Order: sequence, then structure tokens, then C-alpha cells
Amino acid sequence: MAVYRKHARWCRGDDDPVPTDRTSRRPGPITLLSLGHACVDIYQGAVAALVPFFVAERAYSYAAAAGIVLAATVLSSVVQPLFGALTDRWPMPWLLPTSTLVGGVGVALAGVSGSYAFTLAVVAASGVGVAAYHPEAARAARAASRGSHTAMGWFSLGGNLGFAAAPLMVSAVIATGGLHASPLLVVPALAGAALCVAALRGITKPATATAAARPNHAAVQDDWAAFMKLSGAIVFRSIVFVGLSAFISLYVRQRTGGGDVSGTVALFILYLGGAVGTVAGGRLATRFGRLPVVRWSYALTVLAVAGVVFVPGPPLFVFVALTSAGLYVPFSLHITLGQDYLPRHVGTASGVTLGLTISIGGIASPIIGAVADATSLQTGLAPLIALPAVGWFLLRTLQEPDRLEAPTDQRQAPTEIFADD
Repeated sequence: MAVYRKHARWCRGDDDPVPTDRTSRRPGPITLLSLGHACVDIYQGAVAALVPFFVAERAYSYAAAAGIVLAATVLSSVVQPLFGALTDRWPMPWLLPTSTLVGGVGVALAGVSGSYAFTLAVVAASGVGVAAYHPEAARAARAASRGSHTAMGWFSLGGNLGFAAAPLMVSAVIATGGLHASPLLVVPALAGAALCVAALRGITKPATATAAARPNHAAVQDDWAAFMKLSGAIVFRSIVFVGLSAFISLYVRQRTGGGDVSGTVALFILYLGGAVGTVAGGRLATRFGRLPVVRWSYALTVLAVAGVVFVPGPPLFVFVALTSAGLYVPFSLHITLGQDYLPRHVGTASGVTLGLTISIGGIASPIIGAVADATSLQTGLAPLIALPAVGWFLLRTLQEPDRLEAPTDQRQAPTEIFADD
């Protein structure tokens, strides 16, 4: 057991102080976790970004291409809550670098074989890696942020930036070298694993972090009813997001006549909007409360998705940006709300809100693809307009839960950081 002295300062945040390192000027744990999160979630975005290349090089149908997206999500949807339950019982910091590597290797192998079954298998393995990462990463980020909405927003921002970078990275590699150049896509995973190791050395010993992030069980109760309503809303949000991620590139090419570039730009906008939306969500929640901000976002998304589906030409990009904002503003708020509704099962809450409910959205992609094959892509995407409204309906009766952390003035800045040798 090695002991590291942390020279901490408290930055003035919008809601809570966030510990950072003053003396060494090295990146703090939240910064490292955010960057590592980007390196992991780039592989979630990469799967959707690969779809147009599978269609072009391998002549996949819409349904077959959607099956690739499904492969990345179905196993993830099953195992991520399991990893969450495990991390509720035992700290598993080693999962962060290991799962990052698994997620990257799976996507890197997706283009090396023309076999559809092999492609499904390696993409599914990537999904398992991503699933294993998120519950423990969310727990570590909550401990490092000490409950700050803004700090959790920065952590979530990293993942959103990874999504945003995915189509650019995939386009640069695959458009140049074809699908057989996919092994180059492993590079972010190597960087992400190193970042995870560095972050873990700057976070309180996992057992201590767990205790700090979770109050005495005798003093709190889980609100499963509220958590299930929140999870249901996230499912509907996820179907919209995954459905658009899978097909927005192809759809924008049809609607604007801009070719491959317009499709890549649309997917980039859809993902990049998360950079603004996630951070804005944390700040808006500090001012107005988490649940009002989440409800407003779902309402905005209804109108924005309608614009994506029905508005032709260049204005369509504006509605893609609005859709991105509506989908991403509540993203980090989902995580903290879920953890606060289930204070006894923080890992499980993280696994569900970051994994199961999001991954379930991928199950709808083949249905969208099948409808698009039978009719048109516009017809396949049109039902997505109503889903955020259903999510809003589920959220409307929820009450703000108590927060896990003690009030700010009761906290002490830690001076000792422990990490396992």
C-alpha cells in the first residue's frame, strides 16, 4: 500500500468545491477520468460511424447494419448492471484500464474479416468492455467530484467528446485505408488505459471512496419506484439517441444531397452537442434543480427530432444540433439522480443509468432498419418524435431525492490519497 500526499486546493464551483492539485500542477483525477471516459466512449460512437462503411464495402442492408449496432449493445445491456452489482460489493478499480482495452480491441478487429458473424462477435466483445467500465468509473468520478454537479458534468463531457470524435476518427482511418485499416482504431484504448491508471493513483482508496460516496445504510432507503420511472425515461431517450446515431449519417445524405461529408458532419454535430449540453446541464441544475432541467430537455427534444425528420436541406443541421442539446443536457443528471434514488446501490444505479437503459435503445435499431427497408428511412425515424414525450410523462411526478454527500461545509479536503501497489 503506497501513500501519496495530495496538495489540494478547492476551486470555486457553481455548486460544490472540487479538489484539484495546486503544487504539482498535474491533471486532477476528474480531468484524467474525463479524458479516459472519452477514450472509452469513442468506441460506442465508432460502431455507428462504421455503419456507412459496412453498407458501402460489404453491401449490408439497413437491417444488417443495425444488427451491428445491436451487437454492441445487447450484451452490454445485460452485463453492465451485473458489473454494477459487483462493484457495490467489492471495489474493482482494475476494471477501468482492462475494460478500456477490451472495448478498443473489439472495434479495432471489426474490419479485419468479411465474416458477418466475426464482426458481430468482436463488436459485442467491445460492448462488454464498455459495459464493464462505466459502473466503476461513475463511482470513482462521484468520489473524486465529491458530489459536484459541474464536476460530474465534466466527467460525462469526456464520454460525449469521445462520441463526437468517433466519426472523425473512423472517417479518417477507414476512408483512407478501408475497413482493413480498422486495427489502427485501437490507439485511443491504449491512451485511455494509461489515463485510467493515472487517475486511480489520485483517487482515495476504493473502499474509502465507497464509504464517502454512500451514507450509512441504516439512515437511508432506496426509492426503487422513482428509480424505475427515471430508468424508463432514459430508455426512451436512448432509443431516440441510438436510432439517430445509427441512421442520421445516411438520412442526412438523402435529405441534403451532400454526400459522405454531410453525413459525417451530421453525426459529428449530434455527438458534439453533448460537449455543450452536458456541462450546461450541470450548471442549469445548480440554478433550477435537476428534475426541472431534465423535464425541459425532454420537451425540447420532441420538437427538435420532428425538425430532423421533416425539415429538408441545410436547416436540418440546426435541428440535429438542437436534438443533441436536448438529449445531452440531462445526461450527467441521470447519473446522479439514479445514484441518489438508490443510495444503498450506487454501483447498480450507475450500471443501469449508464448501461442497461442506454443499451436497450440499441434493440430498437433493427426495428427502425426493418421499417426503413420496407418503406423509407424517414418513415422508420418518424416514431422517434413521440418517445421523448413519453419520457417526460414518466418524469413529471418525480421528486428531487436527497443527495448522497454531506453538506459542503461539513466536508474536509482530503490530504492523504491511498492507492494499491
